[in-house]
Amino acid sequence: MIKLVDLLNEVVPPKNTWFPLSKVELKDVEKEILDLINNAYSSIGGHPNYKSVNDLVGSEYEIIDLDDDPELDAVTVTKQRTGGIKHVGIGHDGTSPGKRGAIGRTIDKLDEPSNYIEASGAIENILRKANVIQVTDEETIRKALKGKEIEIYDDGSYDRVLGGKKYRKTMWGKPTV
Repeated sequence: MIKLVDLLNEVVPPKNTWFPLSKVELKDVEKEILDLINNAYSSIGGHPNYKSVNDLVGSEYEIIDLDDDPELDAVTVTKQRTGGIKHVGIGHDGTSPGKRGAIGRTIDKLDEPSNYIEASGAIENILRKANVIQVTDEETIRKALKGKEIEIYDDGSYDRVLGGKKYRKTMWGKPTV
C-alpha cells in the first residue's frame, strides 16, 4: 500500500477527510486503487469493469485514510453520465473502518441531487436498510441508462449486461434526467 505523504507530495489531507484525486495523482496510485477495488469485490470474482489499471481511466476517485497507519483505507469510484454522477464502485482495505467509510460515503452522496447507483446483492440490501431512495420509475431508469438495453420489471428492478454477464439491478439515489 502507498502512504498518503508519498501520494500527495505537497498536499496532505487531514485524516478522516475524503480527498478527490486528480488524473496525475491517480496515475501515481493506480495499483493501490485497483487493489482496494479488487479487495472489495473479491467475494464475487472482482468488479466486472475494473480488471486492470487500464480500466481506471475515465472514472473519478475519492480516497480516505481512516486509521493510524499512513496507507489508503477506502476509495469511491464515480463517472459522469446522462443521469448525473453515477457511483460505479468502491474499494477498501478489508478493515471495518475501510468498509464503513466507502459504503457510508456512497450512501451520503446518494442523498444529493444527480447522484445515483445501480446495485444488486449485498450493496442493494445495505442501501435498502439505509433508506436510500430506490428509483422505480421506468422512464427515469431508461433516461439515466440512455442507450443501454434493459428489461424492466414491475418492482423497478431490471436486467442488463455488464462485462459480458447478465445482472438483475436496481437503481438508487437521485438521478437527474
